[in-house]
Amino acid sequence: MEAERPPLPPFATPEDAARKVRMAEDAWNTRDPERVSLAYTPDSHWRNRTDFVQGREAIVAFLTRKWARELEYRLIKELWDFRENRIAVRFAYEWHDDSGSWFRSYGNELWEFDARGLMRRRVASINDMPIREDERLYHWPQGRRPDEHPGLSELGL
Repeated sequence: MEAERPPLPPFATPEDAARKVRMAEDAWNTRDPERVSLAYTPDSHWRNRTDFVQGREAIVAFLTRKWARELEYRLIKELWDFRENRIAVRFAYEWHDDSGSWFRSYGNELWEFDARGLMRRRVASINDMPIREDERLYHWPQGRRPDEHPGLSELGL
């Protein structure tokens, strides 16, 4: 049996749901596919853009490919809404490709959790916008976004 990953559904307060969102942001900013995959059920279903992914092994393979292509990846997630075992999130991340071209990717995610707090379904819609390097807004060192760094709303995103 998998260990629980609190906070557990049903999410009772905005603070609980926001904590779950920040935990996901922190994990994704590690760019460690194995670590990220542990937040999902072993048979988790994803739709990420046009990719359909099922299971942790497929999640690890997907994220490995993603972060080999999306260099210097930095992500901010923000709680949009929540109910029972579901959370809606909006996010934006910045990255560059191997030619040095920068992008800001904007998206929304719909999450569904099991009783142990593992995500069993993730549906993500994402759009990429080319940006100039001087338009970047995310300048913290690779890894966790510092607590004092503004979030999406504060950045006007």
